[in-house]
Amino acid sequence: MGMQTTTKNTESYKETELGWLPESWDVVKFEDIGKFQYGYTETSSTKKIGPKFLRITDIDLNSSRIFWETVPYCKIIKEEFPKYELGNGDILIARIGATTGKTCIIRNNPPESVFASYLIRFSCDKQKILSDYCYFFMTGKLYWEQINANKEGKLKKGVSSSQLKKFKITLPPIPEQQKIAHVLSTIQTAQEKIEAVITAHKELKKAMMKHLFTYGPVSLEEAKNVKVKETEIGLVPEEWDVVKLGDIANFKNGINFNREQKGNIGILTIDVLNMYGGLYVNLNNLYRINKNVGDDYLLDEGDILFVRSSLKQEGVGWTSLFKEIDEPVTYCGFIIRARLKRKDSSPEFFTNFLRTEIARKNLIASSGKVAITNINQGMLGRILIPVPSFSIQQQISSILSTVDQKIEIEKIKKNSLDELFKSMLHNLMTAKIRVNELVIPNEKNQ
Repeated sequence: MGMQTTTKNTESYKETELGWLPESWDVVKFEDIGKFQYGYTETSSTKKIGPKFLRITDIDLNSSRIFWETVPYCKIIKEEFPKYELGNGDILIARIGATTGKTCIIRNNPPESVFASYLIRFSCDKQKILSDYCYFFMTGKLYWEQINANKEGKLKKGVSSSQLKKFKITLPPIPEQQKIAHVLSTIQTAQEKIEAVITAHKELKKAMMKHLFTYGPVSLEEAKNVKVKETEIGLVPEEWDVVKLGDIANFKNGINFNREQKGNIGILTIDVLNMYGGLYVNLNNLYRINKNVGDDYLLDEGDILFVRSSLKQEGVGWTSLFKEIDEPVTYCGFIIRARLKRKDSSPEFFTNFLRTEIARKNLIASSGKVAITNINQGMLGRILIPVPSFSIQQQISSILSTVDQKIEIEKIKKNSLDELFKSMLHNLMTAKIRVNELVIPNEKNQ
């Protein structure tokens, strides 16, 4: 490519393989700014026989969080340990499997540890590039375009250090790298704080559900005076009934269809992927089925939906509630609908109960199998549920709804920050947004 230059905002820019960049920036190969190294090959052990042995499965490669508390150990020759020891600033890359190409950065002074053979370590030459800047680049569009360009061929069986060496990266001067990393770290910290708030609200809801389904909508102080009885679903207030779900609801499996019928024409259809989230089914991104669907397959306000079939045990039987929209909606064959027989019943109350630990344990236990990936109407019909008065159902639903609303508000904030991070990441890495004049408190090189 012939090099061209232009001037933007009184600053000279040049055309590069990665787009128009400031004259002060370079485009280099990864092999020019650091070294790649494959991990250590050894068998892991739960016994403390050596250093921690970090594997792909010990990392959340979407958030770069490492679950150090559950990382196993391994034996390693004393002389070999320094070669594989992990330290701050090390960037780890998944080299095989579904997470191929995803990265993690080591921070916060890790425990004595080495990394396993399905990971590749990239050690930055800190005279040329800051590890935080490099890590952020490797989460962005320019890096993933290079990963994806190889996926149809060389990356079918993973990624190698020889491939990664040839990848290109934008390289501003060190001071600007530091400022870019500072901006992105600030947004990332805000994301983590909101995630912590969401997690805290979810834990609060779990505790509240345990209390409400044991004592009813009373305070902790008042709970001491509530008369309870022991049942197969635990303690519940004496005046509550405990019945089978089949006594209060009718069930129906969803529609089946072939691949050619799925698309953008026909009736909106809820899929298993729409089932996981808040109390209500996520009605965004529904596909359509081009097929005549009888009225008995159309969903009504307050229908309770169950995941009938899931690849993972924790997904099967998951319960969500349907909320009407301005056009008909049906549901796929991997879902079972429960429709309450009485109108003076709160679908929210029963959906919340069916998400409790005891309800889910009973559902899985009803299959008579150790590992269950499918349920049927018979299993659902046998699940025991508490039935207080309609007034109590409504009170409990209202209390839990308040927590749900707080969680949804925080999720909206987090989604906005996620979009901001993606936008800033790409624009900063391509110099569409400049922060070279930014003053960082206590500014210093990494």
